[in-house]
Amino acid sequence: MRGGPNVVQVVPLTRMIRTSSTETVTDPDGGNRLAACSSAQCQHVRSVAATRIHRRTGNVGPVVLGEVRETLALLLDL
Repeated sequence: MRGGPNVVQVVPLTRMIRTSSTETVTDPDGGNRLAACSSAQCQHVRSVAATRIHRRTGNVGPVVLGEVRETLALLLDL
């Protein structure tokens, strides 16, 4: 393995807001570049080949990232 990982873990975002303990809601702001309120679907975490990631579209920031990590830890029993 040269350079970096071959596979990365991603958590998809959706605009469909549900009341679920496995999803983390994020409001749009100037830093994350979201067009609408979105929900991170932690229950749908998946592995994706790094070659499929072409560019970063936005950044949820450290607070939301922390919430996503906590939710993933609970789901995966870490």
